[in-house]
Amino acid sequence: MIQRQRISNRSVRRNATLLVIGLVVLFAGCKGRNTAPALNFAPVPDGQPQNSYADLVSKVAPAVITIRADKRVRAPQQFPFSDNPFFRGLFGDRQQQPQESLERALGSGVIVSTDGYILTNHHVIDGAQDIKVDMNDGRTLDAKLIGSDPPSDLALLKISTTGLTYLTPGDSEKVRVGDVALAIGNPLGIGQTVTMGIISAKGRSGRAGPGSGNFEDFLQTDAPINQGNSGGALVNTIGELIGINSQIVPGNGGGNIGIGFAIPSNMARTVMEQLVQNGKVRRGQLGITVRRVDSDLAASMGMSEARGVLVNSVRPGSAAERAGIHPGDVVTAIDGSPMNDTNAFRNRIAGMAPGTEVTLTVLRDNREQKIRATLGEFSPETAQAGQQKDTGPNTEGGGKLGVSVIPLTPEIAEQLNLRPGTQGVVVDSVDQAGPAVAAGIQRGDVIQEVNRQAVRSSEELRSAIDKNGNKPALLLINRRGETVYLAVRPRQ
Repeated sequence: MIQRQRISNRSVRRNATLLVIGLVVLFAGCKGRNTAPALNFAPVPDGQPQNSYADLVSKVAPAVITIRADKRVRAPQQFPFSDNPFFRGLFGDRQQQPQESLERALGSGVIVSTDGYILTNHHVIDGAQDIKVDMNDGRTLDAKLIGSDPPSDLALLKISTTGLTYLTPGDSEKVRVGDVALAIGNPLGIGQTVTMGIISAKGRSGRAGPGSGNFEDFLQTDAPINQGNSGGALVNTIGELIGINSQIVPGNGGGNIGIGFAIPSNMARTVMEQLVQNGKVRRGQLGITVRRVDSDLAASMGMSEARGVLVNSVRPGSAAERAGIHPGDVVTAIDGSPMNDTNAFRNRIAGMAPGTEVTLTVLRDNREQKIRATLGEFSPETAQAGQQKDTGPNTEGGGKLGVSVIPLTPEIAEQLNLRPGTQGVVVDSVDQAGPAVAAGIQRGDVIQEVNRQAVRSSEELRSAIDKNGNKPALLLINRRGETVYLAVRPRQ
C-alpha cells in the first residue's frame, strides 16, 4: 500500500515537472513569436528621397547668364510723301531727319566653356547691333557674335574673359521621358529663376511643323518656361546640360501652360562646333519630299505593316535623283537605323555633312533593296524644293471620290505652274460631302496616277477606282508642281 502510494506520488511529481517544462517551452515560443518583427507591406525605398536641389543649383546656376540685345529701328516717316514736289508744296520744304528707336531683346544664355563661349537662341540676338551679357557676379560684358543658325534657332557668342563656370553638354539621346529636369533662366526680366518638371516627350517639332524650313527635334518639358527663358539651360539632376530652352506653347494670356520646348544638347553641340570652325552650319540634303506611311498607305501599297517614309517627289539634279531614288519608293532605314517619322528622317539627313555617303534601305514594289547616295548641301535656295513634308491624306476624282475632273491642257498646266509634259486629270470641283473634301483635295489638284497606273482621262480614273474595289487607293497628286502620294478610301 505504502509502495503504491510512493509510486503514485512520483508519477504526480513527474507529470507536474513535464507540465512545467511544457509551459516554459510554450511561453518561450510565444515570447519568440511576440518579439518577431511585424510584417510590413510598405515598399522599401531604393535610397534617400530627393527633397532638395539646392546643391545642384548652386553648382550650375553661375553658368546661366542674362543677354541684352539692342537693335536700332528706324521709325516710319511722319510725311511719307514729302519727296513728292506736289505734297512738298502743301507741307512746306521740311527736311525730315530719320527717327530711330531702340528695341531691346531680353533672353538667357549658357556658358559652355571656361574661356567664354555662350550658347543662346538665334531669335534672342537676331538683328542686334549691340549685345551685352549680365554675369551673375554683377559684371556686364560686351559679347561678340561668332555665328548664328536660324534653322536650328541657335547662336554662339563669345566674351573676353577666362576661368568661368560652365556647363558640359550631356547626351540628350539618353534622356528619357519622365526624367526630372530643371529650367534656369531670366523669365520676364525678374532675375534668375529655377523651375522644375519632367521631360514630357521627345522628338517634337514646333507648331509650324517639319515643312517650315526649321530643323527641330525638341525635348518637351513641363518645367515652367516663360519669355526671357529663351536661350537658358535645361539640366538633368546630375548637372549636365541636356537642352537649350527655346519656345513655349502659350496660354491665352501668353504665359506658360506646361508645354515648353528645348533644343536637345546633341544638336546644340553639333551646331556649336560648326559655328566655331566655320562661322556657319552646313547640312546634308537628299532633295526629296516624304510623308509618313500610315495604315491606309500601307494597305494601298500591299505592305504587311505601316513603316518607313514614302517618297512623294524627287527634285531634278538632286542627290536622290543621282542615286536613282524614285517617287513611290518607301525608305525604311538610313545606315541601318529604322526611319518611321518624317521629322526624324529630315533631321538625320540634315545632321550629316554634305558629301557624306549614306545607305538607304528602300522598298520598291515590295522588294527591299539598298541604295547608296552621296548627300548634297542644304541651302535656302533649295530648301523649298527639298523640304520633307508630312502631309495629310487627300482623295481624288470620280463619283466614288466625290470630285469632278477635266482634261489637263497645256494652257491649264501653265496656269497651275506645272512642268511641260505633265499628264493627268484636273480636279474641277469637290463634293463637300465626299471623301475627297474630308481628305483635303482641292480644286486645281492634278491626279496623275492611281495605284501607280497613269490616268489621263475621267474614264481611266473611274476605271482605276472601280478596279480598286473597297481598298484604299494610292493616288499621285500634283499640286502646282509638288507631288504627293495619298491613300484614299473611296465610298461604296
